[in-house]
Amino acid sequence: MNEKGGRFPGTFWIANTMEIFERMAWYGFFAVSSLYITGPKSEGALGFTSEQRGTLQGVVTAILYLLPVFTGALADRYGYKKTFFVAFSILTPAYYLLGRFTSYGGFFAVFLLVALGAAAFKPVIVGTIARTTDEKNSRIGFGIFYMMVNIGGFVGPIIAGIVRGFSWSYVFAASSCWIACNFFWLLVFYKEPTTEARSGKARSLGRVLADSLLVLSNWRFMLFLVILSGFWTVFNQIFMTLPEYIRDFTDTTPVLATLRDACSLLGIGAGAAWFQGLIAKGYQINPEYLVNIDAGAIIALQLAVSAGTARIGRFATMVGGVFLAAAGMAVFLISGNGWVVIAGIVLFAVGEMAASPTSQEYIGRIAPPDKVALFMGYYFVAIALGNLFGGLLSGFAYGTLARDMKRPDLMWLLFVGLGVLTALLLMLYNKFVVQPKNRPAGA
Repeated sequence: MNEKGGRFPGTFWIANTMEIFERMAWYGFFAVSSLYITGPKSEGALGFTSEQRGTLQGVVTAILYLLPVFTGALADRYGYKKTFFVAFSILTPAYYLLGRFTSYGGFFAVFLLVALGAAAFKPVIVGTIARTTDEKNSRIGFGIFYMMVNIGGFVGPIIAGIVRGFSWSYVFAASSCWIACNFFWLLVFYKEPTTEARSGKARSLGRVLADSLLVLSNWRFMLFLVILSGFWTVFNQIFMTLPEYIRDFTDTTPVLATLRDACSLLGIGAGAAWFQGLIAKGYQINPEYLVNIDAGAIIALQLAVSAGTARIGRFATMVGGVFLAAAGMAVFLISGNGWVVIAGIVLFAVGEMAASPTSQEYIGRIAPPDKVALFMGYYFVAIALGNLFGGLLSGFAYGTLARDMKRPDLMWLLFVGLGVLTALLLMLYNKFVVQPKNRPAGA
């Protein structure tokens, strides 16, 4: 696998590289999806309502994260490399087609195709990371992986934000290209980390599916996933709700004014004049650029956070991360000033850095060696529920509280309360449900 506590094998780094390109594709689309779905048709967008947007984002992404229960089990049986190939073969045309359908039903159907491809990809990429790390280096390994996730999540939206200025269709063409690049990394460099597909003891398809359902009987594990879904419900508001909030309620001219003053202080007169011109014209910073600060902060700080929490128990790290994420959203209650929103995003990112990779690491360590992808598939059940609840809550909260009642503060208070409740439930779960003798090392 790898030297104990030492360097990571080549497959670990190839998996991380493929994750960057897949995240560039996904977040290149998803970071601007709220704007595309609800934007006016006259600008090339779909012109749907916030409620329709919430249903689309919630239901389709929930299906995306539910399917890994089965795709993960199949990957353990038939091999990770074959599963990756199937995923990329679906995703490459699906992303392109996503920009070709403008009716609600057509867009919904192609979005489901994207979900199918992504569902094949997710358990095997995380399973690869789990199989190429060990107990001593998994915290750093998953921290590196999460940093790579956010490199893709940072670059993708920047490019999407630029090309959508020319045409929305370029956003989807770019996502398709990023996925196509992964065929090279897969076919040339990726080495299969599983053994079942090559062994003489490979399970039948029926046995694979039966094993995938057997996990449902582990009520402690399933309860953990249900509780964790609260965190993912809150997490998704960064991409589902925040872009609309920035577009409709946030004044970013204070950020532009600060940049203007910085240019003046540095003696860059042309820059100062340029920013002053933007302010005079009433220019607002595109929402996807502010949302992208979340990924930028993670790229800069993830390794430091992972190293800093390496000696802290996994549950303590998760709970602290969820509390910090909720605190980040609480900052949005202060005002719609651009700098306040940026501060909230950065604080949320720190909480995300602690909670998300640690929860993946926890599942990777408690899974049986021959069922890593299966257990990681079930991990995505929590994300599926978070996307479903997050999408439906986002559509309702934004449409009713923010748009109709003009009370976005009540909307953010709802999500803050859910985050705090999730952290408290995790604490209770760790105290009363997880038996000390059954806790994995470092939990």
